Amino acid sequence: MNIVLIGPRGVGKSSLGRKLALLTKRPILSTDLLISYESHGLSIPEIIRQHHGDWRPFRDLEYAVVKKIALLDGLIIDAGGGIVVDLDEQGNECFSHRKITELKRNGFLIHLAGDPVRLAQKIAQDDNRPPLSATHSESAIMRRREPFYQQAADLTINTEDGHRSMIPKTILAQLSARS
Repeated sequence: MNIVLIGPRGVGKSSLGRKLALLTKRPILSTDLLISYESHGLSIPEIIRQHHGDWRPFRDLEYAVVKKIALLDGLIIDAGGGIVVDLDEQGNECFSHRKITELKRNGFLIHLAGDPVRLAQKIAQDDNRPPLSATHSESAIMRRREPFYQQAADLTINTEDGHRSMIPKTILAQLSARS
């Protein structure tokens, strides 16, 4: 079974994934890095610019990557912040049944929750994170996605409670209890 970390940008999925990989001796894969690899080394901002700000091709590429990694076992998967969304016919974000169904086939999905305002401030100057919208703030988008993370998650952990060092052990205890 894979351990899949989901949650908003800046919540700590990558750093927690690395800690879990060290503790469990499992390999870690980042969906965003795999998407970049599949795009011949283009960064996510470059992929979005290439499509004139349209996120739909990126979400389709994300789905193709998810289908591949969902076939693997024993991984830590650091999923991009938008893993839980697709775009409807009008271009609005909606819950991604296709990506979450694939990840749940062989994965335990852990939602890392955090304060949207703090997270938006934390990532504000990060050039590797393209704007999610020209009309909505990062924190508003994070709040809107929260129910999608909760719908997808097998476990939710609040990263704001000050006990971040305990999160890897909490996750491993939950996994052990499921076995």
